[in-house]
Amino acid sequence: MTLSRAAIIAVGSELLTPLRVDTNSLFITEQLNLLGVTVTMKAVVGDDRAELAHVFRAMLEQVDLVVFSGGLGPTDDDVTREVVASVLNRPLAEDPAITARMRERFAARGFQMPMPEINRRQAMVPAGARVIENGRGSAPGLWIDEGARLVLLLPGPPRELKPMLTALVENDLTARTSGHAIVRRIIRIAGRIESQTDETLQPLYRTWSDQSPPVAATILAALGHIELHLSTGADSREAAAGILDAAVADVVAVLGADAYSSDGRTMEQVVGDLLVARALRIATAESCTGGLVTSRLTDVPGSSRYVERAVVAYSNDAKIELLGVPAELIEEHGAVSEPVALAMADGIRARARVDVGVSVTGIAGPGGGTPEKPVGTVAIAAMTSSATRSRVFRFIGEREQVKFQASQAALDMVRRMLLE
Repeated sequence: MTLSRAAIIAVGSELLTPLRVDTNSLFITEQLNLLGVTVTMKAVVGDDRAELAHVFRAMLEQVDLVVFSGGLGPTDDDVTREVVASVLNRPLAEDPAITARMRERFAARGFQMPMPEINRRQAMVPAGARVIENGRGSAPGLWIDEGARLVLLLPGPPRELKPMLTALVENDLTARTSGHAIVRRIIRIAGRIESQTDETLQPLYRTWSDQSPPVAATILAALGHIELHLSTGADSREAAAGILDAAVADVVAVLGADAYSSDGRTMEQVVGDLLVARALRIATAESCTGGLVTSRLTDVPGSSRYVERAVVAYSNDAKIELLGVPAELIEEHGAVSEPVALAMADGIRARARVDVGVSVTGIAGPGGGTPEKPVGTVAIAAMTSSATRSRVFRFIGEREQVKFQASQAALDMVRRMLLE
């Protein structure tokens, strides 16, 4: 039978606390959409057998495919296998091949003790289930055909789940779907507010909704940028992707440089790619962001090709001694000002002997603000040999939010300068 509707159950009491977030369901949804399978419901359930059984039974009546993530470990609170076997009325039996592989895995990792017998719980397989190999962990996945329905049990760690599901999507699951693909695209937009962006794009929404197949659009405000989520369905991934390529081109034609990413890249990745393409190097001088701009730049693999150095000049003395900012400039304009930001950018660029210098100085809060310069006031500057940009921003939010928005604005300033 063709699979078209799916439900996801994330298992683990830790996912019901503020300390851990379920991200697996997002990846699972993305992969199933590539096959045209719509996820109609999700649930996060703690390590409780009765609750998990209740949720599983309810979902099994509504969808063609139920995907579990987590609860396949060796301890007593890993209950997914037992609950699924009980609900489906399938006895559990140990698979000696799984146990043997686990013992080999323990030996290969150089443990000074044999595999604990409790790990044998991971080798328990419901009758009729197919074992899915796990190349990155000890818990195998399970594929269970239940009449016309399919139940998948996947491990919780993302590094184990992702390659396992990707392989299934590319092979076994493809044969169980219609071939109709749902494809999504996110366009990231900077320098605009949500309502302004939505108003500008309204004509495109009407055009997309009238075409066949239509393109659905949702606009969301994120920290430091706007996200436009596009989706469509077609008879193949390639056809759906082509439709979204055209929609992205429509958006870029309207928004221009404000649309900075449509391929999943972050702002720091876009800036890094521009620096590499132009064979330029950058150095940063940061005050209120405390090195966040540099941290984001260097989060990108290969950033040593374009990041030269960074200075966190938090105090006025540091700005004077490390960056050569004139003391009288700080006295006259204050540390949070465009003239000081420009002097910081110029100072780091000259001392690092690089092509691009960028600086941030501001008041992240919660204290330190004044009526003239309230919390959230941030001065940013960027400089090359032929161009200079600077601006004072007024960001809202708590300290962490102000710092991130400042780092985003600094990177965006560099991006726009490099584009021009």
